[in-house]
Amino acid sequence: MILYKTTGQDDTHALGQALGAQLRPGDSLLLTGDLGAGKSVLARGAARSLGVTGPMPSPTFTLMQPYHDGTAPVCHFDLYRISDEDEFEAAGLAEFVGGGQVALIEWPLEGLRVEPAVRLSIARGALDEERLIDIRFEGIDESRVTAIEAALRQWEEQP
Repeated sequence: MILYKTTGQDDTHALGQALGAQLRPGDSLLLTGDLGAGKSVLARGAARSLGVTGPMPSPTFTLMQPYHDGTAPVCHFDLYRISDEDEFEAAGLAEFVGGGQVALIEWPLEGLRVEPAVRLSIARGALDEERLIDIRFEGIDESRVTAIEAALRQWEEQP
């Protein structure tokens, strides 16, 4: 396991951009962490690297916001208010995961299993603006994992 560290919002955004540049249509980025941990900042960074240029308000109340102005369609989800997979399905959100778009999913449901996916857990570090990010890969081939890890090397936390 590799742990990554950012030292502020701009740094977290930059890590998101580096990660987003490695994402392909059909990929999902699953972001967990406490309120204010930086999930939205990282998701916006990923979306910017995929060519999204306009404002990106949090989709807290709309649940999902699509963007079609980039190199690939992006769907930004906030599932904080969704309680289970049945509610996710009933809201018609499942059709926007996988396929021809990149899904950026904040607060993914406990049982939500999608592949290929990059699963990030963001935690506060010892300093106020510091974030520690654990990244796990699900259904992504080894060559892509190697490329993603190389793109994020500057943020690797040293033991």
